[in-house]
Amino acid sequence: MSFACFVVTLQPISKNSLMKTDKKQNQYRINEQIRVREVRIVGESGSTVMPTRQALDMARQQGVDLVEISPNANPPVCRLIDYSKFLYQQKKRQKEMKAKQVKVEVKEIRFGPQTDEHDYQFKLKHAREFLEEGNKVRAYVFFRGRSILFKEQGEVLLLRFANDLEEVGKVESMPSLEGKKMFLYLAPKKAGVAKKSQQARDREASEAELKEQAKQQPKAAEIDAEAPANGGLLANAKISADALKKLTENAE
Repeated sequence: MSFACFVVTLQPISKNSLMKTDKKQNQYRINEQIRVREVRIVGESGSTVMPTRQALDMARQQGVDLVEISPNANPPVCRLIDYSKFLYQQKKRQKEMKAKQVKVEVKEIRFGPQTDEHDYQFKLKHAREFLEEGNKVRAYVFFRGRSILFKEQGEVLLLRFANDLEEVGKVESMPSLEGKKMFLYLAPKKAGVAKKSQQARDREASEAELKEQAKQQPKAAEIDAEAPANGGLLANAKISADALKKLTENAE
């Protein structure tokens, strides 16, 4: 005859997990734990102040718990609700709030002290996209070796960078040297309050002027085309013929 032997392994429960569970369960006082004289009961129909003993009786009659949700109020605010359901609602609400929070990332843009214009415009475009997406930008100039002698040049570059992004970003801290790097921090502006930079305003003014000039050119061409007909020999001949006809009519 053979015997089967079963070994059951019990996993120890962590003391920290027990403490967390107890803390969550005991963060609100319920029922007889509420020892104040009177409480304010809130519900769908409004709020009512009553003796705590009366509120406990109401909770028993309805088969729910008396849960203290605002202990620092005067008197403390309570709800008549099933405690496990109340904890579930709180957890669900916290989860929804966490999901709605926008995660802000910090994007880095690196320059050299003598960055050329093409590279500058390329990085400016990416920084603009980062800010429009709601991310922060940390721009820095890295000074390699003896290039630290050009730190003023790096500061000017970062200040220009901040000015060109004035529409979508605000400066959190001015350029500051930390070791071999000079940092500039930019945060996104809120929608609807973006301010156009001087560079953008100048560009728009220049484009508007070019459009106006383009509109005026066809008009000038039309005037030049009509000039021979209105002011040339044919026009003079027509005027003379009309004048002669009018004189003949007057003589008759």
